[in-house]
Amino acid sequence: MKRMIPLFFAFALAGGASAADVQIGGLTIHDPSAKQSPKGADVGAAFMVIENKGAADRLVAATAENADHVEIHEMSMTDGVMKMREMPAGLNIPASGKVELKPGSYHLMLMGLKQPIAAGATIKGTLTFERAGKVAVDFVTPAAAAK
Repeated sequence: MKRMIPLFFAFALAGGASAADVQIGGLTIHDPSAKQSPKGADVGAAFMVIENKGAADRLVAATAENADHVEIHEMSMTDGVMKMREMPAGLNIPASGKVELKPGSYHLMLMGLKQPIAAGATIKGTLTFERAGKVAVDFVTPAAAAK
């Protein structure tokens, strides 16, 4: 049975998180951040920009220390209907290009949260790329929720 994801994450704002950029090979991960989650929520969302100055690559997996598992998702609008789907094959990162993971588009879903994501929290995680390999990241949550 497919698990339903609350739509409030579809409209969430990443806010003004300030996270350190991380590099691996030709990839730079800019501003990895996580959205503060409502009390009692068992899912969360994470965002970033992945810039590629090298050959094409693919984000194939991710982890977060406060989640049972992390899924790569895409959100889109089709005929006025919002659709969210898991991308089990991963997310392509084009050569000499960039991909933005943001609300309403590509994002990471943190599934089975062990505790809600609090304002000001830093969540340790990893990103796994097909070519570049694994890199540790800190998903930083804005200190104050965006209104």
